[in-house]
Amino acid sequence: MKKIFLLTFCLAAFFTLDVFAQGAYVPFNRDYYHMLERYEIRLGRNNDSFHTGYKPLRRDHLASYLDSLSASDINLNKADEFNLNYLNNDNWEFVSQETENSKKPFLKALYKKPADFFYYRDSVVDIHINPVIYLSAGFEQGEEEMRFRNSRGIELRGSIDRKVAFYTYFTSTQTIFPSWVKDYAEHNGAVPGEGFWKRYNEQGYDFFSARGHIAFNFTKHIEAQFGHDRNFIGEGYRSMVLSDFSNPAIFFKLNTKIWRFQLTNLWSQKTADIIFDGQGRPTDGRYPQKWFSIHRLGMNIGKNFNVGIFESVMKNQFDWNYLNPIIFYRWVEQQLGTPDKVMLGTDFKWNFTPGMQLYGQLALDEFVFNEFFEITGENSSRNKHGIQAGYKYIDAFKVSNLDIQLEYNQARPYTYQEKFDYQSYSNYRTPLTHPLGANFKEAIGIIRYQPEFLPRLFATFTGMYQYFGEDPAEDVNFGKDVLKNRTETNTGLGLYGHVIGQGVETTVTMANLNLSYMVKQNVFLDISHSYRKRTAEDLPSPTVTNFTQFSIRMNIVRNDFNF
Repeated sequence: MKKIFLLTFCLAAFFTLDVFAQGAYVPFNRDYYHMLERYEIRLGRNNDSFHTGYKPLRRDHLASYLDSLSASDINLNKADEFNLNYLNNDNWEFVSQETENSKKPFLKALYKKPADFFYYRDSVVDIHINPVIYLSAGFEQGEEEMRFRNSRGIELRGSIDRKVAFYTYFTSTQTIFPSWVKDYAEHNGAVPGEGFWKRYNEQGYDFFSARGHIAFNFTKHIEAQFGHDRNFIGEGYRSMVLSDFSNPAIFFKLNTKIWRFQLTNLWSQKTADIIFDGQGRPTDGRYPQKWFSIHRLGMNIGKNFNVGIFESVMKNQFDWNYLNPIIFYRWVEQQLGTPDKVMLGTDFKWNFTPGMQLYGQLALDEFVFNEFFEITGENSSRNKHGIQAGYKYIDAFKVSNLDIQLEYNQARPYTYQEKFDYQSYSNYRTPLTHPLGANFKEAIGIIRYQPEFLPRLFATFTGMYQYFGEDPAEDVNFGKDVLKNRTETNTGLGLYGHVIGQGVETTVTMANLNLSYMVKQNVFLDISHSYRKRTAEDLPSPTVTNFTQFSIRMNIVRNDFNF
């Protein structure tokens, strides 16, 4: 009964309050969202339609910003115009300006609009249907069997009475991953970003993917969303607060936007662990669940600065006390006498000059004043936090549509772990934040280029360096694996002397070059090459991997194996 509280609350509120026209949410896609956000950075000021610190975004809000760009005096080159036209076409039912129709609709009923395989729109129903396809073939040096992905599915979105928006997505996938992704999945017992899986032949995986939500307004300024999907907090390539790396989960979200403030509340049920059969595959059984709550208050300060503060709690059982949207969770935890997993922190972005942005995050897992500032000792195991610092440069060096992003991330040992079962910062055996979990340092550089003479071509180079400490055995815990108990370490270390990289020192150097060509609206041809080098104290020599992949995809996010 308690587990359906969110749905009951959501539907009851809907049927008792007035609602306002609005749209579904655009699935989180780094390329898509960068295309949108680069305009804000280029102009050097925050937009009035939404806060970019909490994603995904609603289509009607996105369209409102697109309308403001079309009406502004911003200087657009051919690539900018192509992108703006693409985004307008993708959200044509909400933008105010005229959008293009297909020159040659298929069978006169299909692809009448470039973005929709089929749509129907009247005063009651608005529906948009698209096929989802991902076909790829990849070749890894030293491996005889071809790496591939075969995904087929459908995406549907729309609204009823212009008041209740809906979105649903479903795919079936068979895939053989590159070796390092397969190693990650085998170690964790979970495919990154996916849920229940089965074996496909000897090396591959077979899984379904399903996401969906409904969205509506309580009032003019309070929005609600109930669904099964991912959420992302921050401006970076990674997030130290909440990322899209783990499996989609059921959630209920309230978003309240008044003046310069935006308060976002999220309540979610996560999968605490999986039941495996004798061969290490997920099997039938009631998987243990846990409950996650987070609220983030964002505020625009002036025209170009945004700061957010957040607090979250992970609990191994449902508790009504954490449903309060505006209370301080740490106080609730103390009153209950429960050692629940509470985290707090802040994030910011600063468009300090047109074309440049600084951003960052700080996530505190535990704060003991004397140990945090090393008054009583250095490098305490209770000094647990994650840090992000980043920089974006749009139209770098005055080269149109050359965008550079630099980012640094780190997490102290034992961050996101917990001492009680089913309270770690994880979902379906994968971290809720960074793929590495904790006990790491990471530097990322991203270069994006879209030539003005060929705006359908998108080139992305991602370079990455990671330094982290692995556990030498399953019963030893140096603080990287978020699924382990932070009080059961077997390291021989005491309270102090814990540093990033402790354990088996490991480094990963990776470079990925991807070229994507948009054949038609949301239809892409991709070619990419990845170089990955891993060194570790327990390896006699570095492990070097070269992986080349060719893909065609339609209405689906590109695979990036950058971890």
